[in-house]
This record gives sequence, structure tokens and C-alpha cells, in this order.
Amino acid sequence: MASTSLLRAACVVMVITASVSGCDRGLYERVIDDLCLAEFKFNMGSVGRGLWCSWPDTREIYEGLTNCTYQVALRMDCFWPDQIVDRFFVQIHRNYFHDCTLTGRLIHDPPASVLAPFIAVPVLVTLLVTALVVWRSKRTEGVL
Repeated sequence: MASTSLLRAACVVMVITASVSGCDRGLYERVIDDLCLAEFKFNMGSVGRGLWCSWPDTREIYEGLTNCTYQVALRMDCFWPDQIVDRFFVQIHRNYFHDCTLTGRLIHDPPASVLAPFIAVPVLVTLLVTALVVWRSKRTEGVL
């Protein structure tokens, strides 16, 4: 925790120094990596990999990351969002949310106990109707 505070203090000094001269895109990229990404990694690690796709569990962390990049851009007199932030968030999604669906649940096959009736019933009905048609076609008396 002390190293996080020290890192944050160093980044704040860099941001204040950089804000006098305008946006330094290289420094801006390093600061969001060192400050925002470090905090995001720490928070996501505390949530646990199994809950990364759960929006209720990660929403606050993700909003904190977004706010961090915005605050750094604001203090460094940089545009937000820009290409740096876009690449940053694409990388975040590749590393943390690549297996997530839009609903936040992983897609997988249903269990066999659910899948079996959906396969067996149509097959049995098809066989039954076929047998009924063959049986009925052999019995021609009284049809006409």
C-alpha cells in the first residue's frame, strides 16, 4: 500500500510539472500506465479472475480507471479521449475482458440433462410418425 502511495505521489509531481508546458503525449501515456493501470491491476487482482466478467463486481473498478485517465488528461492539458486512451482501453479489454460476452456470462453448452430431451423427442416423434405412415399405408381397406 505504501508503494502505491509513493507511486501516486511521484505521478502527481510529474503531472503538475507537465501541465505547465502543455500535453506531452509520451509522458501522458506513461502516467496512465504507471498510475491508472497499476491501480486497475491491483483492484482486478483483488476481485479474482473468476469475477472479471461480472459487471456488478467490476463496474466500480472500470469507472475508476476511466476517471483516472480523464483526470490525468485534464491535469496534463491533453485531449480526452484520444488515440492513446483508445489504445489503452483496447489493451485493457484484450487482457481482462476478452472472454466476456455482452451479458457478462461466458457462453457454454447446456448440460446433457437439458440437451438430451431436445434431441431425443424430435427423433422419437419422427420415428413414430414414419412408423404410423408405413403401417397405415399397408392397411388399405376402408380408406376410400
